[in-house]
Amino acid sequence: MRVRYAETDQMGIVYYSNYLVWMEIGRVEFCRSRGVRYREMEAEDRVLLTVAEANCRYHGPARYDEEVVVRTWLEKAHPRMVVFGYQMLSAEGRMLVSGSTKHVFCGPDLKPARLPEKYWKEFGIGIGERQSGA
Repeated sequence: MRVRYAETDQMGIVYYSNYLVWMEIGRVEFCRSRGVRYREMEAEDRVLLTVAEANCRYHGPARYDEEVVVRTWLEKAHPRMVVFGYQMLSAEGRMLVSGSTKHVFCGPDLKPARLPEKYWKEFGIGIGERQSGA
């Protein structure tokens, strides 16, 4: 993605909260690439991914009009929660930000719920969780 003017502060540097927005973009696209669509999961299965924790470590600034690469991966998952990891790098490979977000699967009432098994493979959840009752 390319840094837009509206995402920068007076110094032309990306305002820190925008990295959390970019994490969300990375997370949604990561899930989409695995065949999971948030909208369908919410509408059809009534499962929400609520943010329980967000961590962001700033290594260097991104500036207006700079190209930024957002890398996203699964760090940890089980039927009740998932942790995503992120790196944001300049197009040249300079580390800008690293971080993670922890999400709890919830029902429409925002109470914790188990992720339906039909999504386990996409979130890297295995047979062991089924047997242990996690």
